[in-house]
Amino acid sequence: MSDQRSNHETGRLDRRSFLKRAGVGGAAVVLASRLPAPTTAAAQDMTVRPDPAAKRGGTLRYAVHNAPAHFDVHQSGTVANIGPQSPMYDTLLRRSPKDGQTIIPDLAQRWEISPDGKKYTFHLRKGVKFHDGADFTAEDVKATYERIARPPKGVVIPRTPLFATVGDIVVVDPHTIEFRLTEARPKAYMLGAFASGWNIIVRKKTLEENQGNLRQVMNYPGTGPFKHVSRKDKEVWIQERNPDYWNKGLPLVDKLEIYHFLPFTPELGATFLSGRVDYARLLDPVTWRKAKEMPGVTAASFNQSVIQAFWTNTQKNKALADPRVRRAIHLAMDRPALIEVVKDTAPMQIGGFVYPFHPMSTPRAELEKKLGYQKDIKPAVQEAKKLMAAAGYAQGLRNLDFVVRDIPTFKLWAVAIQQMLKENLNIDSNLRVVQTSVWFDEAQNGTFDLAISAIVSTLMDPSDIFSAWYGKDGPQNYSRWTNAPFHDLASQVDRELDDNKRRALVRKAEDILENDPPLIPVAYEQIYDAYYNRVHGQNPSTYFGIYDVVRWDQVWVG
Repeated sequence: MSDQRSNHETGRLDRRSFLKRAGVGGAAVVLASRLPAPTTAAAQDMTVRPDPAAKRGGTLRYAVHNAPAHFDVHQSGTVANIGPQSPMYDTLLRRSPKDGQTIIPDLAQRWEISPDGKKYTFHLRKGVKFHDGADFTAEDVKATYERIARPPKGVVIPRTPLFATVGDIVVVDPHTIEFRLTEARPKAYMLGAFASGWNIIVRKKTLEENQGNLRQVMNYPGTGPFKHVSRKDKEVWIQERNPDYWNKGLPLVDKLEIYHFLPFTPELGATFLSGRVDYARLLDPVTWRKAKEMPGVTAASFNQSVIQAFWTNTQKNKALADPRVRRAIHLAMDRPALIEVVKDTAPMQIGGFVYPFHPMSTPRAELEKKLGYQKDIKPAVQEAKKLMAAAGYAQGLRNLDFVVRDIPTFKLWAVAIQQMLKENLNIDSNLRVVQTSVWFDEAQNGTFDLAISAIVSTLMDPSDIFSAWYGKDGPQNYSRWTNAPFHDLASQVDRELDDNKRRALVRKAEDILENDPPLIPVAYEQIYDAYYNRVHGQNPSTYFGIYDVVRWDQVWVG
């Protein structure tokens, strides 16, 4: 490229030149909305009720993320699992589909929390049946949560850290169960964990018959509103109404047809615009804007519980184990340019190590004053070069293995990041694109130097992020990163019940993460949904993430 040498000599990658090479232009500004905090469900007699105006029957055709690589919802971290599988299962508690926030009863009809916050007692519904006709009891809840809190060997569950303080799980009687905590946690945090859409209740017998691993079991029985009918791999999963569902009057539609598409792709967009599906999730911005102008269509956007990032393997690569090198890589990223690169592919916003729309994180205006987030990256790159020299790598690094998840955004970003690393820090890398299932296996096994993808949090709470993403031996800590002062601080965040004190601790933790990055944040995603107005009962605009409200029991078509 003709201008590569001059840009390298000036010590920075000119954004205009970079965007010209990448074939993008213009500007995109994505504003983060601040969602209301979830309640602790003061009214426990609530549950999802059918809309009195609903028209019963019909088929809902729903397009979502590409097909799952396996079928174990607990072990998964992708909507490819929970998107098609959630309708077949229930949870102890759930978030109301009316707002995506309020916690309401599900299989637990009511609950009590002891005054010291160390015992949660759930009173379960009677008469609930699994799809194979078996009775649902507290033994199934105990088996499910023993597996989640303490997975068997060979099983990795991203939600395990949520229940780190759960000691004994005690079956009091067939319809009463106690969770006894070794120390209290904020009530909203624990209730949110129990209400997570990921924590579906599975039969004890099912787990025993499969040695606690359901990856290869496509149709294990649930108690949910829909039952499995058929599945055509990578194409469609068909489910039918459960006539014996415990929540009488639900579901409202007779059949679900769940179609699999890669997110943000023209194929997904064309399928929706042509009317071949009723509801589409993870639309690209171009299609979403078109849908917004169509009569009889609703287009909605909301924040997503995901960080887009790349990881640096601190165990495999000696240079990447040095915090100065990782800080330099962090500073060398032109984040406004990275947002611009994907502006027509996926909606993104700049953020650091905690959700940019979280009330405990550094405010956006303050964050954008810091090195690594400024529009003018020259000062950040100058500091990055000094850090590389101090670490003994002034001449850069060679032949880093850069594993890229096969998703359009990651492939675009990987090329841009490769170029930024080369021109700003003289770091050479070789891109290697792999399928989603392979990416997660390699990330877990540590067979990479750099690896780009996205990871999920269950709750919009720093304790969840700090333990799952950054915790020592955390299930999504793919860099194998450790930092004793951070881990001590994270433990304080876990135990602190006062929000103001927690906020101060979170800010201190952010400072540690900035100087010793466990991953390199790229962006935070928004979700673009669109649906024809014949679909009723869905209100995605206030949701946080796409994992807690995908059961479709309250939706009707007419």
